[in-house]
Amino acid sequence: MRLGDQCFLYHSSCKVPGIVGLLKVVKEAYPDHTQFDSSSQYHDPKATQDKPKWFMVDVQLERRLGRQITLEELKSHKEGGLSGMALFRQSRLSVQPVSAPEWDFILSLEAGPAAAKGEARRC
Repeated sequence: MRLGDQCFLYHSSCKVPGIVGLLKVVKEAYPDHTQFDSSSQYHDPKATQDKPKWFMVDVQLERRLGRQITLEELKSHKEGGLSGMALFRQSRLSVQPVSAPEWDFILSLEAGPAAAKGEARRC
């Protein structure tokens, strides 16, 4: 993740996982200090200051989405606009690449499922 990169804010440890916002990287990766703290629940005895195992980035909220785009909804597009998405191949990764076409497709879902399919919507 590089300075200025955009990211999706994805809630995963909840009843209904999904994308809820857009983030921007404001500080590039640096070692997560909790891995070195033996009193931390995130302590990793294999990590050293010279060879850290865990890194973190600082992000800033750009905006909340108008609605949550659920994992179930994303999965409904596995055979379409999101067919190559890493989320469906390696679901346990905390950070995953998203291609420009996938990014645009996901953002189109914010308007509602019909909008992503190019269907007319009634207001």
